Amino acid sequence: MGEVKAGYYQQTSTPLVAGNVVVVGGRVADNYSTGEPPGVVRAFDVHTGKLAWAWDPGNPALTGVPPEGQTYTRGTPNVWSAMSYDAKLNLIYLPTGNATPDFFGGERTALDDKYSSSIVAVDATTGQVRWHFQTTHHDLWDFDLPSQPLLYDLPDGKGGTTPVLVQTSKQGMIFMLNRETGEPVAKVEERPVPAGNVKGERYSPTQPYSVGMPMIGNQTLTESDMWGATPIDLLLCRIQFKEMRHQGVFTPPGEDRSLQFPGSLGGMNWGSVSLDPNNSLMFVNDMRLGLANYMVPRAKVAKDASGIEMGIVPMEGTPFGAMRERFLSPLGIPCQKPPFGTMSAVDLKTGKLVWQVPVGTVEDTGPLGIRMHMPIPIGMPTLGASLATQSGLLFFAGTQDFYLRAFDTANGKEIWKSRLPVGSQSGPMTYVSPKTGKQYIIINAGGARQSPDRGDYIIAYALPDHH
Repeated sequence: MGEVKAGYYQQTSTPLVAGNVVVVGGRVADNYSTGEPPGVVRAFDVHTGKLAWAWDPGNPALTGVPPEGQTYTRGTPNVWSAMSYDAKLNLIYLPTGNATPDFFGGERTALDDKYSSSIVAVDATTGQVRWHFQTTHHDLWDFDLPSQPLLYDLPDGKGGTTPVLVQTSKQGMIFMLNRETGEPVAKVEERPVPAGNVKGERYSPTQPYSVGMPMIGNQTLTESDMWGATPIDLLLCRIQFKEMRHQGVFTPPGEDRSLQFPGSLGGMNWGSVSLDPNNSLMFVNDMRLGLANYMVPRAKVAKDASGIEMGIVPMEGTPFGAMRERFLSPLGIPCQKPPFGTMSAVDLKTGKLVWQVPVGTVEDTGPLGIRMHMPIPIGMPTLGASLATQSGLLFFAGTQDFYLRAFDTANGKEIWKSRLPVGSQSGPMTYVSPKTGKQYIIINAGGARQSPDRGDYIIAYALPDHH
């Protein structure tokens, strides 16, 4: 791996057991510099613990331990989210990130661009790439793939099934591929996108648009989409919007202030999706948060710039740093009209949106961090996973308010909720007790995103016997 500074490399998802190997990726610290720790994916023999294979995106020929004095390729696309495995096809599906740093790609190699922000299918026995599909070309937006790919055998209407992979994305698009070949099952178009003018940068002339599936929360904003809790709030948001350049989902970063919507902490994020296989319904939550950003020439970047959450990130090794700011009003509220987060049901057979509802209230949040204590169902940013059950219930707790909720999977109607001691960013799980025969729902409540309230609660609920 070479030198790994403290905090620059972490495990952010569980290892994947695939046949006789355990596979691990890793998260690297975004936007600090070029040449960060390698994005290599490694598989270890479950019996001996020895390295079985390695996939180095920057040097695919290196499949084992690097020779003495060498390392895996540094700064390459990494796999920080959860992987998926198809035992029948013996394929592991890797959702990749982008080569560091995020917002300037002039230093990236051809292999960086080849495997960045992609689904990469590798052989579970050898680690060799079988196919890959890219969801963002030459990614300048931090549109890495944050969620675990969904594997499903989709009824084809003729008595058979098609093995599909469904991948959600930060840019609000849903890609459905044949997981055996990597070919799109739902139509994908390459569409022209605007180019920028940052010196030393290059731009992809097109980007893939998944037009055969619903797009969620990624509309091009206009001044009429601005919103505020007060008239002054609205006015200031409109002024802020008019002072920025906004050209849609793939607005390229520049030295002028531009608006990226959805932002990198937006769209359909790491909670991934849940599925009702009996009805081919997929459930996905999203968050609608914009990112205002601009490139900062190297000479103007402070030596102590870190930008851990927001602010200037150094991107050392490139000619620029980057300023990142959430697109919020002075009261700390998103500047575009609500909802700021929804739950949606998508019919995978038709590719149509079945229902969409705002999820989450302002009960535990409010302007300037002051709690409103009002259960207004405005639809707040969501972060977490959902759980679909065979009884037609969808459980979800990844909201800004402190509740575990159950929705009717047929129409999205909220039919139950229970107050949690703090918020949750985790996915519920369920099991049936072998002793009592009862079904239980378990949730971990450790604190909602952006909430100062933290905890370490594990809470179990028993479903009524008639369920």
